[in-house]
Order: sequence, then structure tokens, then C-alpha cells
Amino acid sequence: MRVAIAGAGAVGRSIAGELLENGHEILLIDKAPTAISVERVPLAEWLLADACEITSLDEAALQRCNVVIAATGDDKVNLVVSLLAKTEYGVPRVVARVNNPKNEWLFNESWGVDVAVSTPRLMSALVEEAVSVGDLVRLLRFSHGDANLVELTLPPEAALAGTRVGDVEWPEDTSLVTIIRGTRVLTPNKEDALEAGDELLFVAAQSREEQLEDLLSVRREDTAD
Repeated sequence: MRVAIAGAGAVGRSIAGELLENGHEILLIDKAPTAISVERVPLAEWLLADACEITSLDEAALQRCNVVIAATGDDKVNLVVSLLAKTEYGVPRVVARVNNPKNEWLFNESWGVDVAVSTPRLMSALVEEAVSVGDLVRLLRFSHGDANLVELTLPPEAALAGTRVGDVEWPEDTSLVTIIRGTRVLTPNKEDALEAGDELLFVAAQSREEQLEDLLSVRREDTAD
């Protein structure tokens, strides 16, 4: 998969390094000569150019990219890059970094954004996830379909502990995508039994989040009434 990353700062380089390890083809774009540090990510392609200019994106052959990541420290730049990637080059997947949470409302399909990642929100969500059991934590927002990636750690007293995935009546517009059990990452199938302490990751419509949290947090004594 070919991925173009606009912004070769610490965030962009970190993303590039991880994607390269997973076998993807990476192009890093930045207009600042000081940001072009080929030795830091030697396996990536590098382009010294302004990612907000069509001529630069033509040079980057953005139409050949499967994914574009707008990862600069400037929200205005990330919005422009996202819009151009989607509307001018038809890039299937556009991921944008939100630097100021107050601007998050702008990062939607109107600006070509498929997935918006707010670093401060993600950091706070990960803190919540580390200390919260039985509470739904929103990790990421997907622009299309008003869906979110959410996480909940199944508490010991949850009524669903011991229940097979296929026997649970999940809310509509909700999909269980991963079970993290200790050090294992499980792709759930209907025969898997849920266990207390499981970290459950869902893609769910925002309107279903409260219903999902209620379902997973119901205490055993409540179900006996």
C-alpha cells in the first residue's frame, strides 16, 4: 500500500516508521528544508514541497496513493491537504491530525477527511482507558456514517462475562472488532466467550454508545430482578 504523509515532523516520522515496518510504501512531504531528515527514515521517499499546492501533489503522484495522512502541526494545512487529496486525486482514505480540539468539528467529509485524530483527545482517552473499567471510552471518530471507535473493559460483575459473542444481542449499527485479552489480540468469532477484564473494541454509531455501555456494564445482580 502506498501512503503519502504530509508533515515530516516527529508525528509524521513516527507514523512513517511504523508503516514501513509493516511493509508499506511511504512518501514523506514537507516544505521546510530542516524537516527533510532522510537519515531518520531512510527507507521512505522524501519530497521537499508544499503539500497545499497542486503542482507539489502532482509531483508526489498522489493519485497513486491508497492513503494520505495530513500530519502537520497546522490544522489549516491539514484541512487543505485532506480536501485536495479527496477531491482532486480521489484518494480512497484520508486521515487528518487535529492539533486544536476546538477545530475538530471541521474535520469531516466536507473537507475530505475520513478519519480525524485529535492528539490531545486521544491521549486523554488512553488515560481514561487505562483507569476505567466498565466505562465506554471513545478513542477515534470516523467522519463517514457518524461512527466512533470505542473501548470498554468488561468488569468482573458484568452479566455478559462468560457469554458467547454469538449469543449477545448487540445494538444495531455496532460491530465488535477486537478483543484484547492480556497480551493476546483476538479476532472475535461467535463461539468466543467474553471474559471479565477483556478490552472490547467496537466501531459503533454515536447514537448507540449509551445503549452499548448499558449492555456491557449491567451487573449480575441487576439481571436477577
